[in-house]
Amino acid sequence: MYEQGNMRSYLFFGVVILCGAGVAHAESEPVRLESPDPVVGSITIENGSIFDLEDPEENNFLYRLANKAHATTRPQVIEQQLLFEPGDEFSSQALAESERILRGNRYLQKAQIEAVPNATGSMDIKVSTADTWTLIPKLSLSRSGGENSSAFGVKEMNLLGTGIGLEAAFKSDVDRDSKVLKIVDNNIGDSWYRGKVMYEDNSDGQLYHLQLGKPFYAMDTVRAHGISLFDNDRTESLYDRGEIAAQFQQKTTTQEIFFGRSKGLQNGWVRRYTAGLGYDENRFAEVPGALTPSSHIPDDRKLVYPFVGIEIIQDKFDEGKNYDQVARVEDRFLGTAFNARVGFAGRGFGSDRDALLIDAGVQTSFSRSQKSTVFLTSDFSTRIEDGQAANTMLGMDAKYYRRQSDKRLLYAQLSGEYGANLDLDQNMYLGGDTGLRGYPLRYQNGDKRALFTLEQRFFTDWYPFRLFHVGAAVFFDAGRTWGEGPFGNGSDGLLRDVGAGLRLGNSRSGLGQMVHIDIAYPLDGDDSISNVQLIVQTKVSF
Repeated sequence: MYEQGNMRSYLFFGVVILCGAGVAHAESEPVRLESPDPVVGSITIENGSIFDLEDPEENNFLYRLANKAHATTRPQVIEQQLLFEPGDEFSSQALAESERILRGNRYLQKAQIEAVPNATGSMDIKVSTADTWTLIPKLSLSRSGGENSSAFGVKEMNLLGTGIGLEAAFKSDVDRDSKVLKIVDNNIGDSWYRGKVMYEDNSDGQLYHLQLGKPFYAMDTVRAHGISLFDNDRTESLYDRGEIAAQFQQKTTTQEIFFGRSKGLQNGWVRRYTAGLGYDENRFAEVPGALTPSSHIPDDRKLVYPFVGIEIIQDKFDEGKNYDQVARVEDRFLGTAFNARVGFAGRGFGSDRDALLIDAGVQTSFSRSQKSTVFLTSDFSTRIEDGQAANTMLGMDAKYYRRQSDKRLLYAQLSGEYGANLDLDQNMYLGGDTGLRGYPLRYQNGDKRALFTLEQRFFTDWYPFRLFHVGAAVFFDAGRTWGEGPFGNGSDGLLRDVGAGLRLGNSRSGLGQMVHIDIAYPLDGDDSISNVQLIVQTKVSF
């Protein structure tokens, strides 16, 4: 729920609810100085390239060539993202949070900040980073749920070392073919303003997306504002047993503008308030040539609304390795966070109905020992109109990590979703693309679903060509849906699968993704399901 530096929180044409808190925990002992109020002295930026040529295993012709061909991140790009400058009061919390901000950039593979007292009693700061390779020819083929996806093009995530991202690509998946052009800058003009421009020319329509704003970029940020414009025309499909059963054309237009205020970090917590205006319109029509009955074409919706929100976040983080990544520092949020947002759409504002819009979420974690941690998340949303709740969704998720050794970890996840009076374009599917790896994509449907996953994860020191960290997993999945889907009961009861696979952690590339190569065996289902499912895809985690 809470994600440091997440652009979705800031850049919208409406109001986004946010609140926060923080006092980050550093692993090392705080430096003790004679001065009661030390200040920041000099700041040194040591921005390394992709390969460390001082390491004999990385000092060869190819790696030296890669370093020379790569534009190293400019020091001012790194310095701009620090939450302190010379003369500021020294804060270990600001150092820890600055590290997390830097590690959140996909063009950096690592970031470390150290403080050393000098003879004057102030603290000299050393910032060490290493880049990833960011000019990436996109040539990929993946398979999940019995369907193939492909992409080719080019993506640059750190143009000339400025931190600006560019992408031009062609993508193809089960839903559509897309020509994509995207530009992203998370620090416009050396500021904290963030911007994104995206255009897609799709086989079933077009997509436009513009975001611009200054987010709550840190725990101590006191003001935020942003705007977002989004327009998407596409063909949507309804599935039954993994096959397309109906189609409709959907045109979505959303616009939001928001303003946020906070008093910053106080006693380890942050509270943020936001307010703004939102516009959300969805229009539906028949797809020419598609034999879809009118009963399976959703009703149009137009919601224009002011909204207010709040977010409360505890500043409690931990650095770890070999949880969801292989051999990379992971910033894990171990605190509690809550957010809520309420909007009112009225005919007087231009809506097609009067409706109260409610969204809320909470996240927390707890540990019974240093070896085991449980993360709990819950989200709720509904639209109250004509005295009744519409499109109500309640989701709950529990994740369990049990550290068995430095190289072994037991992972379990139980998630469930409950829907009531759902809009026809808001479907709950379960299949190969939603965690049930042994089955076709979008195989079951309904208005309720549950999924359980158990994984034994293995982490190795194998580092082929100094490019990929290698891991592996054996897994068991079980899940099902309940209730009425668009075509009646779409559930065949409990479905289970078992399997095993490799994980290739891409540590040198700015894609920052993990390659999954899995073989899954379904244990249930009918004869139409293949006995073996080969899944090759990239994900952000293990």
